[in-house]
Amino acid sequence: MLQAFTASLLLITISELGDKTFFIAVILSMRYNHRIVFSSVLAALALMTVLSVLLGQAVSLLPKVYTHYGAIALFLIFGVKLIVDAVRMSPNSTEEVVKEAEETVAGQTPQTSIPVFGKILARYPQIGVWVQAFVMTFLAEWGDRTQISTIALAAANDPIFVTLGAILGHGICTVIAVIGGRLVAGRISERVITGIGGVLFLVFGVTAFFQA
Repeated sequence: MLQAFTASLLLITISELGDKTFFIAVILSMRYNHRIVFSSVLAALALMTVLSVLLGQAVSLLPKVYTHYGAIALFLIFGVKLIVDAVRMSPNSTEEVVKEAEETVAGQTPQTSIPVFGKILARYPQIGVWVQAFVMTFLAEWGDRTQISTIALAAANDPIFVTLGAILGHGICTVIAVIGGRLVAGRISERVITGIGGVLFLVFGVTAFFQA
């Protein structure tokens, strides 16, 4: 249980720093109320975590030998891929991620996020901001490496502690993005973070192999 909690906490915290969803939270927190942005972003990430854990539990219904070695293979493949990506990244990779996040925020308003509730959102702008941040974060996180890693961890470990560790990791990153994002954003190297994430994936893959 401790291993599941620690693994999910470390993987999510390292992988999420400097990610697209991280910079979406940074940009939104510069424009809107911090509490609204924090609660909506964390709610979206928590929902994504729960869904990922449920998918991982569905995968765990397969024979244990398949899920165990499948998770190991996934960690090793992701680890190698992230390290290769880090080596190939340009020094301006962080700026590219920030630009992509800015384009995502600029392309969506509360009304375009959920058109059906356009009148309600126009009347209650705080709800509109909350919905906007929630939808953008949820969609940006779908298919991300943190979601895949959560599924893999939940397939081979205790789902409750994987969920707790992942949500805590998302919470830490969201706090950093909302409160100190403006100061931290310019000092985060997407290249370094990606490389560290790749090393962590390899470490957990090798550890899981020898623990078999």
